[in-house]
Amino acid sequence: MTIAATARDQRTEVEGVSVSTLHYIDGRRVGSADTFEVRSPIDWEGWKLADVAAGGREEVDAAVHAARRAFPGWSALAPEGRREVLARFADAIEAAVPDLAKVEIADNGSLYEAMRLRVLPRAASNVRFFADYAVERLAEAPRTLHGGERNTVRYDPAGIVAVSTPWNAPLMLATWRVGPALAAGNTVVLKPPEWAPLTASMLADIADQAGLPPGVLNVVQGTGAAAGAPLTGHPLVDRVAFTGSPATARTVYTDAAKELTPVSFELGGKSPFVVFADADLDAAAATAAYQYDNSGQVCLAGTRLLVEEAAHDAFLERFKAKVSEIKVGDPRRPDTTYGPLIHPIAKERVTGHVRRAVEQGAHLAFGGESLGGLYWAPTLFTDVPDEADILQREVFGPVLTLQTFADESEAVALANSTDYGLAATIFTGDEERAGRVAAAVVAGTVWVNCFYVRDLETAFGGARQSGIGREGGRWSFDFYCDVKTVCERTALYDGGGS
Repeated sequence: MTIAATARDQRTEVEGVSVSTLHYIDGRRVGSADTFEVRSPIDWEGWKLADVAAGGREEVDAAVHAARRAFPGWSALAPEGRREVLARFADAIEAAVPDLAKVEIADNGSLYEAMRLRVLPRAASNVRFFADYAVERLAEAPRTLHGGERNTVRYDPAGIVAVSTPWNAPLMLATWRVGPALAAGNTVVLKPPEWAPLTASMLADIADQAGLPPGVLNVVQGTGAAAGAPLTGHPLVDRVAFTGSPATARTVYTDAAKELTPVSFELGGKSPFVVFADADLDAAAATAAYQYDNSGQVCLAGTRLLVEEAAHDAFLERFKAKVSEIKVGDPRRPDTTYGPLIHPIAKERVTGHVRRAVEQGAHLAFGGESLGGLYWAPTLFTDVPDEADILQREVFGPVLTLQTFADESEAVALANSTDYGLAATIFTGDEERAGRVAAAVVAGTVWVNCFYVRDLETAFGGARQSGIGREGGRWSFDFYCDVKTVCERTALYDGGGS
């Protein structure tokens, strides 16, 4: 499905797909006096994608007020009525996946095949799943107490939701928040990432074509300082959902705290990847090599390989063999394993982490160098001193570390030795050990003998510096709704009681 132009719109063409460069507010395209440049990480110097409207306080305020005007009508729809509209929205996203994939990979450098076959279809699933859940699973049967009082739990929409999304999977992660927020009856103002804003603009056109009423979904582009801060601190915003770094989250938290606005944060990770000697080492090594996916720009990646001493040599041999098969290059090619880093600033960050790791005494086992442009070789550090930054700070690049442990207790201690707690991966052939270690590690999600799979109905979020709150299934509605208990003395309806 190719997105059609809107009257008085300004559009750019990316890989044959027309994309608006303006904001989407109250069902209309809206410009700004300022713009910011978007370039493709695939060829940073040679491929300019667009000059995109740069919003600020004025555009944010217009979008929030549009959402406020749209809220009574949208929230008054029964969940079944919202599901009907959102089903069309999900179908339209699904139909647009080929176009969305072309734009997403140009915008952020992800693999085309991964976007087309796995990631972007999930965007449609996010909308459809939560719309269905609101109808089929959310209502609770009333409970009657011994005195005859009937207790009913209601999930009332909270109001206006501010959603701020990251650049590593901008469309899918936008729908992860937009889907349940809309299904719950809220209206939304979405602030896409300035490094990869284009598919969020396409999402606005898709929503319009699917029949979402004006103001129900608004998109304001811009930087975090100019557009993000006025949005997350806006007095009419009722919920703030943010995905990004802990450093930025502290600023967002401060802005939201001024209005006591509830927040849901999914932040960074420095996740452990624990391999016991009794594991299937072939499967463990192949999955460990997959942690380089998307040039390491995945918050859930198990970047700290923790390997039992007895399995070190056998695992490392298998791991190196798998890494040797990695092909770094143009993400549009079907044989590419991963593409570029997102931005020159990201490359500078990775370069700095690698340089400091060497300076602090870590052994560079392989990689550690630029391959030209924004492309970076898969990198592994071993013999890393305990105090080295590379063990504690999120690199967000294709850089892993490998440490060994003697026994289960040391494995758990190493796994829990950072300020993060987003995810953990465990490979073992012992089911009882898997249960013990999964219970002991600090993480919002633990994978055992698998990776990167999750039921949308289960809870997702991070501990420590990796986030605040949980989303998924009912947990999403706990956040995007005002959960209310109504207690009725039913005997009075029949003229009884006192």
